Amino acid sequence: MKNSKKEYDVLSPDGFTISFSSTYESIEEAKKAFENWKKRFEIQGYYSSNSGRIPLDELEDHCTIVEI
Repeated sequence: MKNSKKEYDVLSPDGFTISFSSTYESIEEAKKAFENWKKRFEIQGYYSSNSGRIPLDELEDHCTIVEI
């Protein structure tokens, strides 16, 4: 029997999970995790992606929240 509990993950602009040890029970929780993850890049002022530098104010548009 399939578990009906939904879980979410946040994928970086390069398609990798932002946390290899966590998933999130709601989209709101996933968004909070994204905001905390984004803080890691504040000192340099951008996220370095395989496709170039992404300004932090645009980073959310390049990430994806997926249901797993």
